[in-house]
Amino acid sequence: MLKFKIVLLFVIVLLSANSYLSSQDKSEYKIVCVAFYNLENLFDTIIDPDTSKILQEEFTPKGKNAWTGEHYWEKIGNMAKVISEIGTDVTPDGVTVLGVSEIENISVLEDLVKDPAIKDRNYKIVHYDSPDKRGIDVGLLYQEKYFTVKSSRSVELVMDDPDFKTRDQLLVSGILYGEEINFIVNHWPSKRGGEKRTMPKRIAAADLGKHIIDSLSGINPNTKTILMGDLNDNPFSVSVKKHLNTVGNEQDLAEGTLFNPMETFEKKGIGTSAYRDVWSVIDQIILTPNLLGEDKSTLKFHKASIFNNKYLIQKNGKYANYPFRTYSFGVYKGGYSDHFPVLIYLIKEK
Repeated sequence: MLKFKIVLLFVIVLLSANSYLSSQDKSEYKIVCVAFYNLENLFDTIIDPDTSKILQEEFTPKGKNAWTGEHYWEKIGNMAKVISEIGTDVTPDGVTVLGVSEIENISVLEDLVKDPAIKDRNYKIVHYDSPDKRGIDVGLLYQEKYFTVKSSRSVELVMDDPDFKTRDQLLVSGILYGEEINFIVNHWPSKRGGEKRTMPKRIAAADLGKHIIDSLSGINPNTKTILMGDLNDNPFSVSVKKHLNTVGNEQDLAEGTLFNPMETFEKKGIGTSAYRDVWSVIDQIILTPNLLGEDKSTLKFHKASIFNNKYLIQKNGKYANYPFRTYSFGVYKGGYSDHFPVLIYLIKEK
């Protein structure tokens, strides 16, 4: 545990430096913050006939978690607080585009964007219901004054097993600061049942994501694409490294590869979630190569970061220094999420 605490301190110091942009940068460039956040079980209290049995048994007032309206609105406020602060050390507008996962339906997102902490940003929502057995979806929030949505669709992950149901991949295409750009929001199948046994599911998810990216590039080679999400695999897993075909160094980029800035964090033992005192970077943001380069006359990647302010960290108990989550083994903690948000900055010359 001592080693875990030392690593965590190093994380905070390193990431503070990593998110820094000089005053000169801020005056010369338009700055865009793109982020992803697993909201960890953002469920309402309503028993819907279409809601999965799992949610009805766990996250309702009479369910085993005694999920009440008071808990729900506290959760909404907590999520809004985090979102309101992501990226604001660099740009007062905060997050321009935010991918989210572990949400029950569009209603919880509508409640979220109306929270006083972020209401003034007028976030718009893109959401589709997924066939996931547990009843959770992904979604996208965006500030319409900067990003204009042109199209969106939900892409189902289909496997040979007819009983297999998981989250769809959300594709949103539009115009950001005058440029065509696509966002793909993911929440890949978990490792429940064992990493080796479930790996084919995440490989299939990676193959689907890569197919979407390649198809978009085939239509327009100049289009820029960002894939983000809770991948339930780290940057060096075969699903990410081989099937998405990612590299962590710009000089290694080649035709068909994608750039994964999260590799750097994984190498240093810095993560977005923790299990048995080991950090993992399962929340990732991955970019097409045309978002890299020295020519800043178009949108280009600047830096990546993990948002892990102190209040997002459990302070005591068995899981001290882990992400401060809403529930822990069925006990309500009133925290935030078992994941830290990840973010990148894109810049473009004014």
